[in-house]
Amino acid sequence: MDIRPARTPAELQAAEGLFDGPARTDWSQRFLAAPGHLMLIAYVDGVPAGMVSGIEMIHPDKGTEMCLYELSVDVAHRRRGIGRALTEALAAEAESRGCYGMWVGVDTDNEAALSTYGAAGARDEGVFRMLGWPLAP
Repeated sequence: MDIRPARTPAELQAAEGLFDGPARTDWSQRFLAAPGHLMLIAYVDGVPAGMVSGIEMIHPDKGTEMCLYELSVDVAHRRRGIGRALTEALAAEAESRGCYGMWVGVDTDNEAALSTYGAAGARDEGVFRMLGWPLAP
């Protein structure tokens, strides 16, 4: 397995089977150009097998932390440590960027995600509610 950062829209489009939908070129370009945005892709035999995306969040009185935005592993490659390796790689990148911590929001019944993040060293910091504002793109 080889984990490396995505640098081009073509890399994101080649990995779009790991996303919820197609990787649009305009959104891919915007993501890659945005400071603090990062996507790591795990390759097995040269084929994208998993991805993790992170976004640096900065605040004047707290500094910078990394939000693990999304993690996905192809069904054929699950339960082989790819999710844990991607999570650990993102945490290492966050540390190298000077982030004071990393966090992820997880549904309380998502046992696979909870297990993966726990195996990568995450601690349960309690339950919270997520509220959203749906906005038209």
